[in-house]
Amino acid sequence: MPPLLALPFPAIDPVAVAIGPLQIKWYALAYIVGLVGGWFYAKRLVSTPSLWGAVRRPTPLDIDDLIVWVALGVVLGGRIGYVLFYNLAAYLSHPAEILAIWRGGMSFHGGFLGAVLALVLFSRRRGLNTYAMLDLAAVVVPIGLFFGRIANFVNGELWGRPAPDFPYAIVFPNGGPLPRHPSQLYEAVAEGLVLFVLMALAVRRVGFRRPGLLGGLFVVGYAVARTTCEFFREPDPQLGFLFGTHVEAFGGGITMGMLLCVPMVIVGAIFIVRALRGDTRPRPRLDGNAVEAESSGMTST
Repeated sequence: MPPLLALPFPAIDPVAVAIGPLQIKWYALAYIVGLVGGWFYAKRLVSTPSLWGAVRRPTPLDIDDLIVWVALGVVLGGRIGYVLFYNLAAYLSHPAEILAIWRGGMSFHGGFLGAVLALVLFSRRRGLNTYAMLDLAAVVVPIGLFFGRIANFVNGELWGRPAPDFPYAIVFPNGGPLPRHPSQLYEAVAEGLVLFVLMALAVRRVGFRRPGLLGGLFVVGYAVARTTCEFFREPDPQLGFLFGTHVEAFGGGITMGMLLCVPMVIVGAIFIVRALRGDTRPRPRLDGNAVEAESSGMTST
């Protein structure tokens, strides 16, 4: 019998669509909706010249091609990141399991690095300002984060820490008898909805005229949101709390998710400082005509 203060977990089939042997799960749909939503929003943004100033805009065709690069970066990076950061010993014992993506196991931080690498390579290939392309991605990424966390909740995974006195706690099917925080929903709101609104406001105010600024704001914002939500999220069982640190106020300690957010804050702060100093903006030629940033984009131009 569930505790009196616990809400029942909504029994949602993890399979969204089934046609014969073909099954499409909610988690796969979350990736698809996130990518398609980001693609649509990005095309709207590159169609607004006033947001870009002297920075070269990617074309709508560039965005069509970029979505393939980013999708590969997210999937490959997310899987490799999960293997390296969260369960390396188990996968070294059974290396064939690394390829079994359908069984779950993706890391946001790994997917983030994979997407960044894809953006860097793509922008160099097309002669675009890399910082500006990272900014563009930063504005649209919260769409995927929102739907991804909702899918985590539907799957009944990545649940929160025990919360017997919280009136909206939920007993998850595989989370034991204790009611727990629905931390997936906290992350959907903080990392998805709130961050999307903040980035939308930022892009309306400053656009992409200071390459790197929006990317830095997103990285710092995500790190703060993720770290806050980690206080309510149960750490991965194979890792638990790191360093034996105990925070009495929240009944836990430092998690891998928190640790991986530290370099994000540092890198994001560097991006913001460089953008505000103008180090990443396109420089005029000697004849005074504005030019686009160098194809590398990652150096001062």
